[in-house]
Amino acid sequence: MAKRKSSALAQGADSSPGLIHMPSFDHLLPHPAKRRASHRKHTQTLPGPASTNPDVNSEVLDGPEALRASPDAEEKDETLDVDNIEGGIATRIKDEENTVPPLVTGGQSESSLSDISDIEPPPSKGLQNAKPKKSSKAVSETGKSQKVAPIAQAKKFETKEPQFLDPEADGEEEEADEEEIQAALSRPPPVNSDYLPLPWKGRLGYACLCTYLRFSNPPVFSSRTCRIASILENRHPLKNPEEPPHATKNRPDRDQPADVARGQAFVESLGIANAKDIVKMLRWNHRYGIKFLRLSSEMFPFASHEEYGYKLAPFASEVLAEAGKVAAELGHRLTTHPGQFTQLGSPRKSVIDNALRDLEFHSELLSLLKLPAQQDRDAVMILHLGGVFGDKEATLDRFRENYKRLSPEIKKRLVLENDDVSWSVHDLLPLCEELNIPMVLDFHHNNIIFDPEHIREGTKDIMDLYPRIIATWTRKNITPKMHYSEPTPAAITGRQRRKHNPRVATLPPCPPDMDLMIEAKDKEQAVFELMRIFKLPGFDTFNDMLPHVRKDDNKPVKIPKKKTPKKKKPKKEDDDALEAAEEALDAEEEEFVQAVVPEDEVGMGGLEGRVYWPPGMEDWLRPVKKVVKKRDPAERGKPLTPAQKRKAAAEAAESAVKLEADVNEDAEVDAAVIATPTPAKKAKVVPKSGAKKSAAVKRNAGSVQTPSTSDDEASEIALLSEDESVPVAKKSRAAPVRQSARAKKISYVEEDAD
Repeated sequence: MAKRKSSALAQGADSSPGLIHMPSFDHLLPHPAKRRASHRKHTQTLPGPASTNPDVNSEVLDGPEALRASPDAEEKDETLDVDNIEGGIATRIKDEENTVPPLVTGGQSESSLSDISDIEPPPSKGLQNAKPKKSSKAVSETGKSQKVAPIAQAKKFETKEPQFLDPEADGEEEEADEEEIQAALSRPPPVNSDYLPLPWKGRLGYACLCTYLRFSNPPVFSSRTCRIASILENRHPLKNPEEPPHATKNRPDRDQPADVARGQAFVESLGIANAKDIVKMLRWNHRYGIKFLRLSSEMFPFASHEEYGYKLAPFASEVLAEAGKVAAELGHRLTTHPGQFTQLGSPRKSVIDNALRDLEFHSELLSLLKLPAQQDRDAVMILHLGGVFGDKEATLDRFRENYKRLSPEIKKRLVLENDDVSWSVHDLLPLCEELNIPMVLDFHHNNIIFDPEHIREGTKDIMDLYPRIIATWTRKNITPKMHYSEPTPAAITGRQRRKHNPRVATLPPCPPDMDLMIEAKDKEQAVFELMRIFKLPGFDTFNDMLPHVRKDDNKPVKIPKKKTPKKKKPKKEDDDALEAAEEALDAEEEEFVQAVVPEDEVGMGGLEGRVYWPPGMEDWLRPVKKVVKKRDPAERGKPLTPAQKRKAAAEAAESAVKLEADVNEDAEVDAAVIATPTPAKKAKVVPKSGAKKSAAVKRNAGSVQTPSTSDDEASEIALLSEDESVPVAKKSRAAPVRQSARAKKISYVEEDAD
């Protein structure tokens, strides 16, 4: 059912005296949608926590980064379209946002909320208080500092390939112009290796979210988040504390004093629900041969925020330890990937402070899993170096200085990854060797940003650096890992090739025992695709889904209302029994959950393992939407209202007038055709033998009337008018047949009688 959204960001409210209460905008909110069939009598009186299911609670949102192919994939086509698949709650959220005015309007606020958009993702990405730069910078492959012009002026750079903006830069990039496309088309073709790491002995993984579990009933995922405005609103008590929270009937009362602990309990409940679902995700992955998972950085919303941040211990210690216990039993690897705005080389102090808080949060998250020694070492945090800021050497120096400030717990987990914006493998590898930091090789990024003086584009030349790259891992006794993705087929320029394809078609030439993270929008389905193509271990554990059908959910089943027969007038002694029967009928619920699938098997694919959906078939994850057609009231046997009667009469009159006009038009056309003069027909030559036959016909005609010559012509004209495609033979010149205006049809029988 539709839930009313909280408004835009508001200034922080706390429980201190002299609180300025938020103004109410309830009168501006849209009317809620009509409720589904509900209980006749609401018997629950004890209040309960708000639902963490985004399908029923509009305050619970999907973390945007978990829906992407990777944290730095921001294109629309690289994000799982939850709105399109759900077709309901997310669309209503957007509609409500357009109708509710923001609580903070105009001017600059002293709160850090002034720097956060209305639909702010969890600020664990280090950009909460950072205002974007008005100008952006990039560095050409020669390492010289140059200010970035629009993409259309990419030809001014030393290299023909377009240079990219720093991640902190603001504004949308322009479309590629003709010169940029021509420069991209003229680049040398990639040189790829023909080696395939078969037989495969490593672990394939995906990032953050399982599409099949996300749309199960109930949904299972670990990236629930919310708005800061929702945290602030939930600091206020419910209007009726004795009733459970409700989207429209029992919302927080902003006229009552706020309590920070109450709002904190709301956001912590989302984190607990996310952490609990990790267990289900791990068991689901294990059933289908996937033993590598990247945990969502949005698992605990706003945990690293400057103002609204919090520690995970002790409230999340137990649930995270349970998830770590399951991962240890199954032998799965868990990692994290802070977002692209978590940078240690930025010249801005606010960005560095945010990055340090974010890394502390991720380190605490992984530590609370309580994994065994080797799995704990393998639980790394992947980080991009970030922007260039006009000078690569100065940026590297800032990174070295800030790296010294990190705690030993962060240092033992931190690894660096080459990116597709500024930093190539040849830029990072010396730094990693210097600071004893493992380096993640991303094949997709390496095909976009590489050093042309050392290697060529493709997978062949980079293999020469494998020994140095793997050595950065083995020195710290950490299992190496690599990232793989592919560009979209239509991509031409470097900027276009950054976009990740929803699935991949092959395996990179990595060692066969490598832990390989597949960064694709289709998540676990991209892993399934590789399993099927190369018959990897686990390919025979899953089957195609039935479109829009799931047999592993316990869906609510409606019980039809019992039709009570017409009751005769009861006797006095039957009054009490009748009242008791009516009360029992009212107490019956109209919905119940048919417990067919055990709780542990819900969303697990059933006995047949139907969890694979073909490329582009995301809509199979949801049931078919039922289109309810409006029926004519007359067909239902209901009496028409006066307005419906007037409308029906008007439509009938209009159709009658139209029919009459069509008939008149046809009559006029027929009359015009008949009135058209017809040239004389050629006289037919009748053989002598036919003369006797014609006389016999006249004698035997009886009472049958003989048509006149004019009748023959009219019938022939009518036949020709019905089939205009019949060619008319040329008529020879003949003496016209004289016809009398007084010609009548003659009956030969009557003449004989006379």
